[in-house]
Amino acid sequence: MDIPRPDVAKQKRKKRIISGLIVAVILVGITFAISRLKPAAPSIERNLVWIDTVKRGPMLRQVRGLGTLVPEEIRWIAARTQGRVDRIILRPGAVVTPDSVILELSNPDVTQACANAESQLRGSEAALENLKVQLQRQLLDAESAAAVAKSNYEQARLQAEVNDDLFKDGLVAPIQLKLSKVAAEEAATRNEIEQKRYAFARESIKPQLAVQEAEVERLRDQARLRRDELEALKVRAGMNGVLQVLPVEVGAQVQPGANLARVADPTRLKAEIRVAETQAKDIQIGQPSQIDTRNGLVDGRVARIDPAVQNGTVLVDVSLTSELPKGARPDLSVDGTIELERLDNVVFVGRPAFGQERSSIGIFKLTGDNEAIRVPVQLGRSSVNTIEIINGLQPGDRVILSDMSQWDANNRVRLN
Repeated sequence: MDIPRPDVAKQKRKKRIISGLIVAVILVGITFAISRLKPAAPSIERNLVWIDTVKRGPMLRQVRGLGTLVPEEIRWIAARTQGRVDRIILRPGAVVTPDSVILELSNPDVTQACANAESQLRGSEAALENLKVQLQRQLLDAESAAAVAKSNYEQARLQAEVNDDLFKDGLVAPIQLKLSKVAAEEAATRNEIEQKRYAFARESIKPQLAVQEAEVERLRDQARLRRDELEALKVRAGMNGVLQVLPVEVGAQVQPGANLARVADPTRLKAEIRVAETQAKDIQIGQPSQIDTRNGLVDGRVARIDPAVQNGTVLVDVSLTSELPKGARPDLSVDGTIELERLDNVVFVGRPAFGQERSSIGIFKLTGDNEAIRVPVQLGRSSVNTIEIINGLQPGDRVILSDMSQWDANNRVRLN
């Protein structure tokens, strides 16, 4: 016979409630513990990142740019007159001297103008010689007339003196004495006039010749100009160097002022380096530089800084102070490094992938062999491969300098 036990059901229900509460408390505790856990750090292959150590000591500030070697002395040869290219004698690459003929032009009008100018000059020179002869003849005529007048005057004067002496002795009538004195006075006046005429003729030779000589000189200059234009049809280099560019071909018609050839001296080269505008503010004339021609290093100094910015870069001219290596030639691509200054006893590290000088960025610092955390770092002055650390890192810290932008949402990473 079964005996009812009412307390048993109550006890089972009570146990079930207590067990449910315990399970609920455990689940709440586990959930709370899980919520307090940090998210798992993403993993990065160590060999895929660039790790560097923060150092203290001297740092050399430099800027770098790409450029080319260009001649210091370049000459474009332009056409002086209109003409047609008849013959090309030298081609680019030829070594030239000042008298080397590069090409020949033809222009019949220039040839005819030169011949006309030469003819006019010869005619003017002949006219000058003829004028000299005429003036010399006129001078001789005036001199002869002056001599005759002087002789007549001397004779009349002597005759008057003789008649005066004879009149005193009563041998000459008074009227004859008067006539002789009048003749002497007339001869004296004529002599004076002829002497003045001779002096005038002699003094007027120079101004009369000056007019014709000026005309001859004008025509001589004109003839020289026409000869130069005719000679310029033979286009010459005008300097020692190498013919670089010849932009015309046989048969081409060229106008005055058109460029016919470019000649440069390959022994005197300079480097034109383009530096980013953000790095060019500290460049000064005279700063030491080094040019890498990929066949050797050449020392130099900053000679000129272009005041204008083009395509985000500043053009810097570097004059070379040491001998160029073999193979250096105009338009050769080079790398240029300009030394800005030397900093003593500063904290620095390799330049990170992102971050300009005098800015604040976040850099992952290694806290152990396999973990790195993001720390704020204040950067200072920069160089080509290094940058100054003002705050946030200490000498000996190891940091990741690679591009970590894909982990911007994480403050920790794990290195495998």
